[in-house]
Amino acid sequence: MKVKTILVSQPEPKIDNSPYFDLIEKQKVKIDFRPFIHVEGVSAKEIRQQKVDLNNYTALILTSRNAIDHYFRVAEEMRFKVPDSMKYFCQSEAVAFYLQKYVVYRKRKIYVGKRSFSELLPLIKKYKDEKFLLPNTDKVKDEVPDTLNALGIDWKQATFYKTVISDLTDLADVFYDILVFFSPSGIDSLFHNFPDFKQNDTRIAVFGNTTIKAAEERGLRVDIAAPTPETPSMTMALEKYIEKINKK
Repeated sequence: MKVKTILVSQPEPKIDNSPYFDLIEKQKVKIDFRPFIHVEGVSAKEIRQQKVDLNNYTALILTSRNAIDHYFRVAEEMRFKVPDSMKYFCQSEAVAFYLQKYVVYRKRKIYVGKRSFSELLPLIKKYKDEKFLLPNTDKVKDEVPDTLNALGIDWKQATFYKTVISDLTDLADVFYDILVFFSPSGIDSLFHNFPDFKQNDTRIAVFGNTTIKAAEERGLRVDIAAPTPETPSMTMALEKYIEKINKK
């Protein structure tokens, strides 16, 4: 079956030059965007119940933009003035750059990893005497606490925001040729909203090994997978598949 419609389980890109828009134009397909999951902030009261006092920490480990937003939101709710001496350990350049929303970048002590969490560890190890706070989601990969514990640093993890399943029931009678997923939570959302979902002719596209595993554990057939050496991005994987299928 040729591909005409695609549903991406993420918000619509806010930038005009998104490769998804190029894909629409080039392949003449319809792409809709709908977040299957969304983030909800945890209240300052709930943070206190986790026995977190923001005054006690001299360094932050930041793995996402959400972590930054919700840390500063909670700080404001608690009327805590983040000290200029705070050290920021950011998982990637994109995360570090996002800090500019809240701090004067050039006047702060910011340490940046390359991309993965493991690449940030040597930087953290250099500052073993700091007291680290990891503001995070309620769904954390096991490798994160395991690797931080192995470093022997003084650190605490706290849930500052939660990943929540979105209501998708209005899509019950809508059919798409391809459904695109980026996390196991997205797969969970699909079956939470549609417990009797049958794949049939729907193609499933997934990004990342953990998402592939989650899809297969639910009995889904994975038709498109990224990243690969040939297709490092989801849009490249989609384009390669569409070109092959729509030529038939």
